[in-house]
Amino acid sequence: MYAADIEKMPRDQLRKLQLERLKTQVGRTYYNTEYYRKRMDQAGVKPDDIKTLDDIRKLPMTSKEDLRENFPFGMFAVPRTDVVRLHVSSGTTGTPTVVGYTMADLNVWTELVARSIACVGVRPGDVFHNATALGMFTGGMGFHYGAERLGCTVVPMSAGNTTKQLALMRDFGAEVLCCTPSYALRLTEVAEETGINIQDKLRVGLFGAEAWSNEMRSNLEQRLGITTGDFWGLSEMTGPGVSVDCNEKNGLHVWEDCFLIEVLDPVTLEPVGPGETGEIVISTLVKQAQPILRFRCRDLTRLIEEPCPCGRTHVRIERVFGRSDDMLTIRGVNLFPSQIESVLVNTKGIEHHYELVVEQSGAMAELTVNVEAAKTTDIAQYAQLSATVGQIIKSTIGVTSIVKVLAPGSLPRWEEGKAVRVRDLRKSLKVS
Repeated sequence: MYAADIEKMPRDQLRKLQLERLKTQVGRTYYNTEYYRKRMDQAGVKPDDIKTLDDIRKLPMTSKEDLRENFPFGMFAVPRTDVVRLHVSSGTTGTPTVVGYTMADLNVWTELVARSIACVGVRPGDVFHNATALGMFTGGMGFHYGAERLGCTVVPMSAGNTTKQLALMRDFGAEVLCCTPSYALRLTEVAEETGINIQDKLRVGLFGAEAWSNEMRSNLEQRLGITTGDFWGLSEMTGPGVSVDCNEKNGLHVWEDCFLIEVLDPVTLEPVGPGETGEIVISTLVKQAQPILRFRCRDLTRLIEEPCPCGRTHVRIERVFGRSDDMLTIRGVNLFPSQIESVLVNTKGIEHHYELVVEQSGAMAELTVNVEAAKTTDIAQYAQLSATVGQIIKSTIGVTSIVKVLAPGSLPRWEEGKAVRVRDLRKSLKVS
């Protein structure tokens, strides 16, 4: 293990450390950030009121809207001159939000990423091909510095230019590939089309920033001959380095020495019962420049508190399958894009690129699933494939959909940033 004394810390010691750091963090936000001071005063809570970890529920929650309303530097707890780097969120669900780091924050972030990638099996000396976008999005630079800290040979390719990516992976003997799962699928597809061999030394894939199904994971592992690590994080905390699944692949360890996680009912905002699914609410425990308390990130999961066979003691979360604000309600049925993906990956005759289009049809919403046929599929089979996929979606998810099987290459390929799987045309309707 990269940091065995922390990763295997006994639970009682870990909880004690969390409480100490939570008290410090609450004081830091109250005395140095006007936003939090006003919100805590309104809630009638002072830093001295935090005596147990359960007392975190006395504190107000923070949303993306709060960060946007305090744009650009209103959430900082240090002078702007102490902030040595600025990033922004990816802007998946709206206007990006600003994130600031002190030098100490960057050091913690780098250590967390190094710890995380080591957890998946990355080793010092590995050729680390970083195909995550470098720049204002936190993913690329987070992985870059974490891999360097671990002692890897980093190839900072960033995203895009797929043919060159593959050539460098082949020529440099990439052992680790880091990117979004949708881009990993694109790289795999082009490698197979062009005959560029990237598999000789490739051993580990580090994928995140998007919800991706277990079926997609198995598909990538089989086609590339690798083991994969699933990363869940968010720019508002650090970026990558918040959580990762170990080689047991039974939930993602949240690094509780730096973060305090809650899983709450999205409606009541009360803790869910053991093993129940809810919305992640997370707080930073050591961040200096921009400490954030009880951030509602909208991602859905459940806590796994049973001990992990790997020996790490930090609590795990089940792989995130979607966001509460990504859920689609079609004719009374709630579904997430990852559920459709699971069906498509397991269906022969089609590729794994898809698009969901939601339109209003009278009083009801109508779902169209656009998928691509495999290159080996005869066009005469398209109609039957459409019917087959529609029947599987109906029987497994419970929603009626229109399935359109398109020619290979018809749908967009996402080489930079996160894949956009849903076009909700209802949102574009004008209200008269």
